[in-house]
Amino acid sequence: MMDSQETTMAQEPVERKQYQNKEEILARVREIAHGEEAPQKDEVDYLKTVFYKLHTQERESRLREYLDGGGNPETYQITPDEVEEAFKAEMGVIRERRQQLFREQEEEKQHNLQRKLEIIERIKAMITSPEEANKSYKEFKTLQDEWREIKSIPAERVTELWRSYQLYVEQFYDLLKQNSEAREYDFKKNLEIKTRLCEAAEKLADVNDVISAFHQLQKLHQEYRETGPVSKELREEIWARFKAASTVVNKRHQQHFEDQRAKEEENLARKTELCEKVEAIGKEENKGSADWERHTKEIIDLQTEWKTIGFAPQKMNVKIFERFRAACDDFFSRKAEHFRGLKEQYKENADRKRALIEQAVALKDSTEWKKTADKLVALQKEWKTIGAVPKKLGDQLWEEFLGACNTFFEARNAAGAGQRGEEHQNLEKKRDVIARLKAAAEEKAENLQERVQQLVDEYQSIGHVPFKEKDKLYQEYHEVLDTLYKELNISVAKKRLTKFKDNLKQVAERGESALSTERQRLIRQYDQLRQEVQTYENNLGFLNAASKKGNSLIDEMNRKVQKLKDEVQLVRDKIKAIDAENVAK
Repeated sequence: MMDSQETTMAQEPVERKQYQNKEEILARVREIAHGEEAPQKDEVDYLKTVFYKLHTQERESRLREYLDGGGNPETYQITPDEVEEAFKAEMGVIRERRQQLFREQEEEKQHNLQRKLEIIERIKAMITSPEEANKSYKEFKTLQDEWREIKSIPAERVTELWRSYQLYVEQFYDLLKQNSEAREYDFKKNLEIKTRLCEAAEKLADVNDVISAFHQLQKLHQEYRETGPVSKELREEIWARFKAASTVVNKRHQQHFEDQRAKEEENLARKTELCEKVEAIGKEENKGSADWERHTKEIIDLQTEWKTIGFAPQKMNVKIFERFRAACDDFFSRKAEHFRGLKEQYKENADRKRALIEQAVALKDSTEWKKTADKLVALQKEWKTIGAVPKKLGDQLWEEFLGACNTFFEARNAAGAGQRGEEHQNLEKKRDVIARLKAAAEEKAENLQERVQQLVDEYQSIGHVPFKEKDKLYQEYHEVLDTLYKELNISVAKKRLTKFKDNLKQVAERGESALSTERQRLIRQYDQLRQEVQTYENNLGFLNAASKKGNSLIDEMNRKVQKLKDEVQLVRDKIKAIDAENVAK
């Protein structure tokens, strides 16, 4: 009977306010730190969790804005947060207050425990006999009032103390014989009170807010315990009614929290999965900045998803958030370290590009079109081999480099416009000479050889033609010359000299040094050929002219000597042609 009347009070949940910013949280923390209300651990933990969730979001948002604005990651610094510092200070005050309040509450509980133990002992002393009970009735009522006024005692002593108190109270009433009218009055009054409490508890079954209903039920239980006994035959019945009403409310409350715990466990599972994903991304290799940025986007998406998930179970809520934040912080700190490591590489790349710009600027006003164009093209190729620099600086350097290159090439194009016109004129002139050579071959005039030589000289005096037409024109020209030389029986040496003169202009384009090199080569060849002629002529003196074999050998050597002399003459003519070209220049 006594055990069944003791109902354990479940922890009442508190509906949490949804804070929009850190300043709102700080204001509430200050109220707790400096107000009269006692700091509640659940609320303090909740405020801490929400504060650092918002704090992390703000920090990441500022970093993204900085990077999106073209900021350099290695120069980014986390600025001190005055709100966070104030929050930490106030939380320190709250910790001290909670510790002090805890000590005071424990002292008060111990004091209350002693008072209630004394009341039990005094009631116990009154139930030695009916006479003693009747004599002590007024004192008994005073002790009951005093018992009700005493509040908290150590939780581990509540059940034991209540059982003892209720036992001796009921024993006192059972002994109360002489003052039966007073006893019956108390029983009747207590029954009315407990009946009213039963009715109130039964109505709570229809209250939609199960949290509020549970809270009201705890107050009813407190009042029920503080109400004295009813007549012995009604004690079980009234308690059974109150207990049945309480069971309905308690079951609804229990189901509500089972559903909430299930949802919190689901949230914990989802948040654990997000932690694992961030940790997995943190372990992936980042081969370059593109990988870092791709993984950054993935983590930011996971952070966005995290915000859509509700709270995890209270004992894990802070821990799972700290795990998630630690994984994110680890990634972003390593990312910052990576970009700091790029600082020296960026500087080196920028310095190399500036060096190329200086070279391009030095060449931009040159009129050595081909030589300078080749150098600038080489600089452009080298530019492509240099690594990246920050985008804003890279665009600036490229504009400077491109501007210097464009200055030269625009000037070259302007100068080449006239040159191209002259080349087309030369093309028409050479085609005209070729046409006259073909006509001369068909006419077969008496002075054909002289006429051909005049046209050859005229052809060679004409300047450059467009590069695309050069090979085709050269082939057409020498085909008609070969036909004429064959018909005129002109020596191979003559043909070779003609071709040499044609090619000589190309050598001359490379400069005086190229002509000088070619002339020195020919002089060496000339000396070598003369040495060979002299050797053959010396050998001829040793041969026996009387021998038939000797005559055959002498003839062969004479032919070789003549061939060498023809080659010597050709080389001499080539040297003269080079000298003539130098004089013309």
